[in-house]
Amino acid sequence: MPIRHVTALEDLTPEEAAPLGELIYKASLALRKVTGCLKVYVMFFAESEGFQHVHFHLVPRMENFTDEQRGPNVFTFLKHPESDWVPLEERDRLAAAIRGAM
Repeated sequence: MPIRHVTALEDLTPEEAAPLGELIYKASLALRKVTGCLKVYVMFFAESEGFQHVHFHLVPRMENFTDEQRGPNVFTFLKHPESDWVPLEERDRLAAAIRGAM
């Protein structure tokens, strides 16, 4: 991983970019194994205030998602009240399980 601030994929050196494919692949496999999702969305924007750097969102697309919740609309879940979100303790458990699966 670069230790400098990088705001776009094309700003990575070939050496920095090379491991990204394998990392995304392994994380996607682990996310699918742990959550049972149907597929994993991989997104990269790097434009929101405070997030203007290279980072990826790997989002599980669950079976019960409606047509209106699929694709880029998956971010509409962030507009739900926090009381509807997965509880913090469960998020920590999922993160540890995904890390272990990788």
